[in-house]
Amino acid sequence: MLKLSIDQIVSKINNEETFHAVSNDYSFTIKIDAYTYYVCAAVHDGHQFRKELWSNCLHSEYERWYEEDPSTKQMIQNHPIVIAGCDSRFEYDLNRAPESAIYEDAWGKKLWSKPLTSSVKSISLQKHDNFYKVVHALISKIESKHGAAIVYDIHSYNWKRWDREVPVINIGTTNIDQTKYASFAKSWCSMLSQIWFSDKIKTTSAVNDTFKGNGYFLKYISKCFTNTLVLATEFSKVYCDELEYVVFPEVVSAIERGLFQKIPEHAKTFYSKFIG
Repeated sequence: MLKLSIDQIVSKINNEETFHAVSNDYSFTIKIDAYTYYVCAAVHDGHQFRKELWSNCLHSEYERWYEEDPSTKQMIQNHPIVIAGCDSRFEYDLNRAPESAIYEDAWGKKLWSKPLTSSVKSISLQKHDNFYKVVHALISKIESKHGAAIVYDIHSYNWKRWDREVPVINIGTTNIDQTKYASFAKSWCSMLSQIWFSDKIKTTSAVNDTFKGNGYFLKYISKCFTNTLVLATEFSKVYCDELEYVVFPEVVSAIERGLFQKIPEHAKTFYSKFIG
């Protein structure tokens, strides 16, 4: 893995070079083994939290982990193009617009004992901006090379906080072009229901049941690119004990194996049908 500046990463993408890198501020990683027509992303995988924020933060390390999407990068790590956040969403949220990316409160609890200064915020917002510079360059390259692209936007959610039965996997589609893409979202939902997690977990999937696909990552790409579909895909945290702070690696590996089969299969169908 290389340590590269944003300009260096963008240059490598523009030149269609394969590489594996971390940004020089350690805020995200990107791996490109081949310039395929599909991209995998785990924007909330990160858990890093800048040390200068520690004493001012009212949320514990566990509370931050609880709201992050642990292990989502591992679920997609073997695909040709993977981009993933390294920093906690409690510093800045890559799935929110810049003006709302830095939380004042989080899930009903005040986040900071004292308001953040503009200089502290600017460091985080620069990392947010850098990430989207790379995303823009990446999708531009994929669309120009293939004519279309599909992005698998992988997240997780806390199923135990719901007071009703919820699906193991949810696809959020309210902000995609329904005329062009609804059938691909439906087929993706169906394919995900075939993934085996464990003998104790019955895999269920649904569209817009728990989350609707309102994230900035999806909205940004959909707004900027006319031939790219982003599928916001939420796995309930059946792969861990969200209350006891324990990850079940055997279940994470099962999801990883399932996605290793299903993502290329679905992406190939999307590309062949969309491009014609």
